[in-house]
Amino acid sequence: MFNFGWGIFYVLVNFSLFLLCYRLFGKKGLYAWIGVATVIANIQVTKTIDMFGIVMTLGNTMYVSLYMTSDLLNERYGKEEARKAVWFGFFTLLMTTVIMQMALFFTPAEGDFAQEPLEMIFGLMPRLALGSLTAYFVSQFLDVRLYSWIRKFYPKPEHFWIRNNGSTMISSFVDTLIFCLIAFSIPNYGWNVWLEILFTTYIIKFVLTAVGTPFLYKARTFKFKDED
Repeated sequence: MFNFGWGIFYVLVNFSLFLLCYRLFGKKGLYAWIGVATVIANIQVTKTIDMFGIVMTLGNTMYVSLYMTSDLLNERYGKEEARKAVWFGFFTLLMTTVIMQMALFFTPAEGDFAQEPLEMIFGLMPRLALGSLTAYFVSQFLDVRLYSWIRKFYPKPEHFWIRNNGSTMISSFVDTLIFCLIAFSIPNYGWNVWLEILFTTYIIKFVLTAVGTPFLYKARTFKFKDED
């Protein structure tokens, strides 16, 4: 029960900080959030927790906030800005992966305490890193396209929740599917375990998308003098 209660608080803090970042820094804050969230999400995914007897990875909240960010950029600033943000996030993730892999090759000094934990966090299997990068790249661009496509049929301001939830719930499933196919191969885990990982991860993202919708509605009301 502690993980459940702490998890609710954790989600509220994450989404509130997302709002604050946008409120304080405007569009630049959304780009900054994309860069930071891509790195944090891929660090958090290395940690597993138990909730109601189901083992799951952290990082889902941050991943969902990435879709929230690209959807908000699409809504307020257009499809091209959202695409640019996706490229920025992909570059940030790729840059972090390359630099940290290179950093691990340095021979640590005697008495160094950081090498081992850094290897545990950043010394991931190439397959895991490939799965994360591929899933991010494909799903984020799909989200931008879906959002713009849904907007043609539901263009009114009150339809914002349809555009956001529709695009995110589809693209996040694609993200989860690609990541699980690459990072958790079926021969190593078996069909039952693999399907459990796939669907529990997606259900969590599904719920988080719905929870994040009111935060997006609030963010959409923010006004900035330099954007008038």
